[in-house]
Amino acid sequence: MIASIKAAAADVPLLRADPTFQAAVAVEANLPREDFVPRAAKTQAYVGAPLEIGWQQTISDPYIMAIMTAASRVGRGSRVLEIGTGSGYQAAILAELGADVSTIEIVPQLARKAAATLRRHGYRRVRVRVGDGFAGWPERAPFDAVMVTAGSASVPTPLLDQLRTGGRLVMPIGPSTATERLEVFTKQADGSVVACSLGWAMFVPLTGRGYAADRPGIGDHAKPWCYGASVT
Repeated sequence: MIASIKAAAADVPLLRADPTFQAAVAVEANLPREDFVPRAAKTQAYVGAPLEIGWQQTISDPYIMAIMTAASRVGRGSRVLEIGTGSGYQAAILAELGADVSTIEIVPQLARKAAATLRRHGYRRVRVRVGDGFAGWPERAPFDAVMVTAGSASVPTPLLDQLRTGGRLVMPIGPSTATERLEVFTKQADGSVVACSLGWAMFVPLTGRGYAADRPGIGDHAKPWCYGASVT
């Protein structure tokens, strides 16, 4: 798994040299991914690919997780909001890097399972809540980073509102699942955002108030590359 991640990043010097990317990969090298997947998927836990975890949800490709972590510029003491707890694996990566993590999962069964797994591994700096991530977690804002692990046609406004000035939001955006781009939005002092792209992505759809049905279109491909080239 780690070899495949390093191979995927080999052709993008800016990503390969990013210290947060390197730190995230180092965490994944020691984090037992098999503890975060269903029993039926444990033999595939270290395949560099997304895996089904039930309730029509997946645990993301570990390379994509490292990219999103790097693009968020998460470090020790960062306050991070994650929308889509899923298995809890991404929250564990963030916690290992020293972040204080608030994570929201709309599927109650997944939220309970992830919370139990995170507690079992001793992640006391991760707070899990059941709910619709569209509204964010205003009581714990502002956040240094917001990570959304489900795609939609646009960024929910409450999530941008809860981002501190200079903070970053990473989320797959596009008119349809097949045309998504993984994008990074950096909040400016006047409340506007500057966006860049990490490349093509395909995530499960955001549900709840943020759900948008697939529609024709290819999305906005005019954004500059965050790392000088597509990394996905």
